Amino acid sequence: MKANEVRKMSSEELEKKLADLKKDLFFLRMQHATNQLDNPTVIAQVKRDIARVKTIIREKQLEQ
Repeated sequence: MKANEVRKMSSEELEKKLADLKKDLFFLRMQHATNQLDNPTVIAQVKRDIARVKTIIREKQLEQ
């Protein structure tokens, strides 16, 4: 996910995306703990996406 894509989203879409990413991170951590995760670098990518979405949400709050 690119920052440009995230900036085009509305506030409601960002909140929904954040919830989805957090849910994905939870399931990825569960898979990693039970040794079912093939590619553990996916966890870091999801964490970066969460940070990116949170940053954009904060930028939009400061604009208002």
